[in-house]
Amino acid sequence: MLYQIEKIRALLRERKGITAIEYGLITAATIVVGMVSFGLIGASLATAFGAFKNALAQ
Repeated sequence: MLYQIEKIRALLRERKGITAIEYGLITAATIVVGMVSFGLIGASLATAFGAFKNALAQ
């Protein structure tokens, strides 16, 4: 555990390490936004296709 903390501190001291951490945070944020968006779109599509199916069944 102590080794990991020291490694993170070393990354924060280096310019390349800071850039890598920034890219990691941007990637994580993009993934979260994508997952939420797909979840919302999926729910909307399920509702729309359900209504379409019911209309065809009548």
